[in-house]
Amino acid sequence: QVQLVESGGDLAQPGGSLRLSCAASGSIFSIYAMGWYRQAPGKQRELVARITSGGSKYYADSVKGRFTISRDNAKNTVYLQMNSLKPEDTADYYCNANHQRGFLQYDDWGQGTQVTVSS
Repeated sequence: QVQLVESGGDLAQPGGSLRLSCAASGSIFSIYAMGWYRQAPGKQRELVARITSGGSKYYADSVKGRFTISRDNAKNTVYLQMNSLKPEDTADYYCNANHQRGFLQYDDWGQGTQVTVSS
């Protein structure tokens, strides 16, 4: 199992920036991809950004050009740099680690960190 510890959620103004961090520990060697999901009140959980072990990146259309996912392999940490924040970015953000290695297929989740964008 992998433990994911998130940080960086805060209150921000529209147009502002935040950086979310997710530090992974434990059995990390089977991780295929890590990503950030978010869930706003009354809405379904959605994938915001994802990065694979090979470095491929995916972004939801709603955040493309504003958010950047990156990783520091030495620190086993992934980041989500969030720029030009909009009120609709307000949500609980969850770090996800996807394991894929033969029979070993499962997901780990962080505890969530709250992002609020408001004037």
